[in-house]
Amino acid sequence: QVQLLESGGGLVQAGGSLRLSCAASGRTSSTSALAWFRQAPGKKREFVAAMRWTGTGLYYADSVKGRFTISVDNAKNTVYLQMNSLKPEDTAVYSCAASRFPLNPIGAYEADEYEYWGQGTQVTVSS
Repeated sequence: QVQLLESGGGLVQAGGSLRLSCAASGRTSSTSALAWFRQAPGKKREFVAAMRWTGTGLYYADSVKGRFTISVDNAKNTVYLQMNSLKPEDTAVYSCAASRFPLNPIGAYEADEYEYWGQGTQVTVSS
């Protein structure tokens, strides 16, 4: 089993920045891909970004390209999401996820490809 614990959410004004962290524990060596998803009230969960533990294979949703950066610190078993130039429409619960399956251009975007999920952290962007 793999446990994921997010932190770093909060309230920020539009144009501001936040960095989310996701600490992984347990059998992390069984996983190969990491991702961030988000879900706003009344909306479906949507993909944000993904990468491999090796730091390769970066994927981003079009809505966050150029503003968000996913990264990993293998020594700390932690994945980060740096969010800059935040907009009110970025308001959502952000969750990290991990998968045992190899990251690929199709599966990277699909929540069903990820077996392990954190509980989520709230990000609220005020206008």
